[in-house]
Amino acid sequence: MKKIPQLFRLLYISYVLLKHGLDEVVLATHLFRSLRFLIYFSPSRWNGKSKKPRGIRIREALEELGPIFIKFGQMLSTRMDILPDDIAEELVKLQDQVPPFSGDKAKKIVEAALNKPIHEAFLNFTIEPLASASVAQVHAATLLDGQDVVVKVLRPKIHKIIQRDVALMQTMANLAEHYWKGAKRFKPKEIIYEFRKSIHEELDLMCEAANASQLRRNFKNSDLLYIPKIHWPLTKNNILVMERIYGTPISNIPLLNQQGVNLKLLAENGVKIFFTQVFRDCFFHADMHPGNILVSTETPQTPKYIAVDFGIVGTLGPRDQRYLAENFLAFFKRDYRRVAELHVESGWIPKNIRVDEFESAIRTVCEPIFERPLKDISFGHTLLRLFQTASKFDMNIQPQFTLLQKTLINVEGLGRQLYPDLDLWHTAKPVLESWMKNQVGAKALLRQIRLNGPYWLEKLPLMPELIYKALHNAANAATTELNPASHATITHAPIKPQKVQSTLSQNVFWYGMLVGITLSLLTLLARNYIR
Repeated sequence: MKKIPQLFRLLYISYVLLKHGLDEVVLATHLFRSLRFLIYFSPSRWNGKSKKPRGIRIREALEELGPIFIKFGQMLSTRMDILPDDIAEELVKLQDQVPPFSGDKAKKIVEAALNKPIHEAFLNFTIEPLASASVAQVHAATLLDGQDVVVKVLRPKIHKIIQRDVALMQTMANLAEHYWKGAKRFKPKEIIYEFRKSIHEELDLMCEAANASQLRRNFKNSDLLYIPKIHWPLTKNNILVMERIYGTPISNIPLLNQQGVNLKLLAENGVKIFFTQVFRDCFFHADMHPGNILVSTETPQTPKYIAVDFGIVGTLGPRDQRYLAENFLAFFKRDYRRVAELHVESGWIPKNIRVDEFESAIRTVCEPIFERPLKDISFGHTLLRLFQTASKFDMNIQPQFTLLQKTLINVEGLGRQLYPDLDLWHTAKPVLESWMKNQVGAKALLRQIRLNGPYWLEKLPLMPELIYKALHNAANAATTELNPASHATITHAPIKPQKVQSTLSQNVFWYGMLVGITLSLLTLLARNYIR
């Protein structure tokens, strides 16, 4: 029965695509292949829509199809490694703005989630929403103790709507891979899987609250970024209660100028915040578009960022961090050989790829970039070009890197709107170099010992036996080589290496003592000197 509603929905989607001049998309599908002659009767043939660039037509079609398809387009815009530039650049412009649902309905949702009347949780709850988006809307409220807060409320029946449209997207992806030869290069099934995972995380407001709490802890007492406080007792899976913050929208540059804000410092601080999140915390806000950022102007010459909406975050492991940091440093030193080697060493490129060929491809992409002044070089687009080049060498782009690349483009674009002469490399280089220094040397070694010392000490009692087995196996191997006849026939008794065996006990004892004393001293040293 589910297939009948899907069919009607698919027909409606096809109608919208035709309406926006995307005939080639619809009539290329197996379902409509026999109806290709209808392209001559398409509305786009007489309403002029097909004259628009294809990126604009795709964006407008997604906007008409509704909020879930807008969300999908926004996610797809991060996959610049597989999308043509003209389409990706248009998808970035998709705006997640939809009419609000009833404030009275929002009030009932809050009461049901808290299992009590609204007046028992809030002194005041504003029925008129402050803002509305595809997944949720936000209302102003006041806690019983007088604190101003905002209440984010999930849209009613949003789970059912998303389940319906994502299921249809999965069906379309399966059809695309089956009937379209070029589909596999765009990995439609993988893209839908990523979208489903991302959208379901956004539907859990407890998850968003946890992201906000983590970011707030990372930037506690920071002069660069302020994260609002989460009120956990009133936060549930479908409602989020957060401190209300006041500031100037970062996109309102004329007002920031009127307020005397130091825009150069504000732009540079945005870059520092991003790289600090990536290389210090391994955890970054991955939806830093202008709508999610305000500016505190209490001290205009030292302005502070205020972030909201924490539904999308990115994480990086130590291996990812090193890959990125060393790539950036090698890239700006024009050490293309090192960039190529790093891709292979990290495991992102198959080891059978010739490093010299990959190095040549990177040089071809990067050398024209360096003909421009550093302030005109786009960090985000440089990373994108590296990904696109690497994908030709069978590099599997990791989801965390596509999120990071999209966020970097947002941060960079925003910074240059604030201050067009922003030299992003000059601003980011100290953060990268500081991180690299912390990863090598005696202090880094002691830090690792402090982290791993307790585990090593826990395993210390097993070491004598492990060392004994290793030495015993080595001695047996040596004996076998020296006495090959011992295994030639079962009539010869094996030679017992008494001398080696008598030495093993002494070796095990002294090795065990040496390892134990060394580990104990290093762990104590690390605990005393590294905090």
